Amino acid sequence: MDRLTVMRSFVRVADEGNFSRAARQLNISGSLVSRHVAELEKQLDIRLVNRTARAVTLTAAGRRYRDFADRMLQEMDAEDAALRGLRERVEGPLAVICPKWIGNLDLGEAIADFAVDHPKIHVRFEVGGMSDRPFEFLDQGYDVAFHTRDLRDSTMLIRKLADIEYVLCAAPEYLAARPPLKDPQQLAENDCLIHLNDPIWHLRGNGQEIHSKVPTAVYSSNSYLTLRKAAVRGRGLALMPIRTVSADLASGLLERALPDYQGPARSLYAVHSPGAHTLRKVRVFLDYITAWFTRNPMTVSSAELSKPA
Repeated sequence: MDRLTVMRSFVRVADEGNFSRAARQLNISGSLVSRHVAELEKQLDIRLVNRTARAVTLTAAGRRYRDFADRMLQEMDAEDAALRGLRERVEGPLAVICPKWIGNLDLGEAIADFAVDHPKIHVRFEVGGMSDRPFEFLDQGYDVAFHTRDLRDSTMLIRKLADIEYVLCAAPEYLAARPPLKDPQQLAENDCLIHLNDPIWHLRGNGQEIHSKVPTAVYSSNSYLTLRKAAVRGRGLALMPIRTVSADLASGLLERALPDYQGPARSLYAVHSPGAHTLRKVRVFLDYITAWFTRNPMTVSSAELSKPA
């Protein structure tokens, strides 16, 4: 029988001096309360109460154990209440980790806005250094991890935050110096700038899906920001998250290649521990970030990509 349960019954009997009254306070039967006390005496191997037809009194050992049990239960209840309050408070530390490229762009903007709007939450935001095991972040002390690949795990909660749009692009001088690019099969004949974590280009258009493994990368990096610099300088074609190059496309520093084809369909996800144990500050954080991306989608309209007159 659960030790804490029998301790609670014993303390109530000790305070009420009666099994029936103790049972009413605990909302259980008198016979069950009696069994609890008997079980406690059996566990301790000592008599705690003197039972008579009219009253229940404590032995010397019972008085001593009552004080001990009451103190333990009060401390436990207080700690339980404190932990529940901690879970519900919208304050304190919040540790977040995400891939480098997205952290340096839209997600970094969203989390900075959150930090300003919720000054009582002290955000630790780490960019890069993520484990290959997608759910190891909890063991590493993070509350939330962001991913840009599909994840499935019944022990974690995964929230989709935004769609990520990609665009194939290059500098105008690079495109002008090459035969017109009309078909994805021509990619093998071009200089390509490759993200190290994305060596296969996935394109969708004209009713087909093209999966092209670039045979030779003339320039590769684990940073889209670095790839952007090489693309702007005319080094080759790059498949980029459109928000990293939208200003360059609008200004004419870069141009879309194969405009009839879209890049891969990807999304940004937030991963955190299951709902019953989720701190309220985590829920507030995720609601905020979700709303932020609703206002600031990771896509770009054709008007935004138009060159200035």
